[in-house]
Amino acid sequence: MTNLVRAALVQAKWTGDAASMVDAHERHARTAAARGAQVIGFQEVFNAPYFCQVQDNEHLRWAESVPDGPTTERMRALARELGMVLVLPVFERDGPGFCYNTAAVIDADGSYLGKYRKHHLPHLPGFWEKFYFRPGNLGWPVFRTAVGRIGVYICYDRHFPEGWRALGLGGAQLVYNPSATSRGLSSHLWKLEQPAAAVANQYFVAAINRVGVEEYGDDDFYGSSYFVDPRGRFVGEVADDQEEQLLVRDLDFDLVDEVRAEWAFYRDRRPDAYDPLTSP
Repeated sequence: MTNLVRAALVQAKWTGDAASMVDAHERHARTAAARGAQVIGFQEVFNAPYFCQVQDNEHLRWAESVPDGPTTERMRALARELGMVLVLPVFERDGPGFCYNTAAVIDADGSYLGKYRKHHLPHLPGFWEKFYFRPGNLGWPVFRTAVGRIGVYICYDRHFPEGWRALGLGGAQLVYNPSATSRGLSSHLWKLEQPAAAVANQYFVAAINRVGVEEYGDDDFYGSSYFVDPRGRFVGEVADDQEEQLLVRDLDFDLVDEVRAEWAFYRDRRPDAYDPLTSP
């Protein structure tokens, strides 16, 4: 009997305010649940615009506590109602001056399992993240959910192979990578890096990107979200590059074990030889 998990992701356009953005994502989650989805992930800082295109303290207002902030609490109730696991990326405030780019993971019974804080923060025109966020400090957690072992990486993290591997060593079967990526050089890498990471680490990846033009920048986010399997193959069609879209896909988690037995990368790795990799 196959271990099928019906997974979903949402790429969405900014609605203009946080309340309507959260409402829109709740509607997507309900639609996904009606289609049988057991887990869903949202895009980077899903309930706000991608304000990192500018540097302005005014945008600190988007931050809230995790897990006791209003968005996480509302989504915990939704997860409990729908019986669905939620991957919830938000701007986290952890006390005065301590803010993080975070994703909370909520189990299908509404329980809060923990959070991942983005490790790698870009700081260049259009992506001024170090103005707002501290680097992540909670390691590379893999969450044991009702549907399986789920990890999270966030946007710019995807350019760094070490975290992908840490999640694999932690037993991840599916890694959600919520992003806010605009057109440019990254559009070439978008369909290259994450399938390669799925192959190298032998798990499913859910790659999520925002879509549309937002109020703090001229470049548009190009969507093109997708699921990819441990052999690096897209699961179904890639999402549109201009329109909001909900993807629901069946993922056979047995394929993770099958590929790890066939391509014995974990058996053949040589951590004893990798010390130079951790040198500055």
